[in-house]
Amino acid sequence: QVQLAESGGGWAQPGGSLRLSCAASGFTFADSKMGWYRQAPGEEREFVAGIWQDGTTHYAPSVKGRFTISRDNNMNTVWLQMNSLKSEDTAVYYCTGATLLEYWGQGTMVVVAS
Repeated sequence: QVQLAESGGGWAQPGGSLRLSCAASGFTFADSKMGWYRQAPGEEREFVAGIWQDGTTHYAPSVKGRFTISRDNNMNTVWLQMNSLKSEDTAVYYCTGATLLEYWGQGTMVVVAS
């Protein structure tokens, strides 16, 4: 059974930091592209960051330089370190994994507010 379990969401002040984790199981993690998407209230889901099997990373322009995605294939885990948070980063953050199929987690809420 495929499972992507996100954790680490919560509340942060503008300028603060949060670290999201995603523990994966049920598929070959090392062979998978992993990523994070987010969906703000009333908005469509959007790409945030991705990390390929070889460690190559990609970021949305809105988070580049502030967010860092990383992975550990031994732990089957991907992280999203979010620094210099802004109110517009408020959203539900979803972990994704993709091989031939695409998998999604249930999401974790991030609220950035003073």
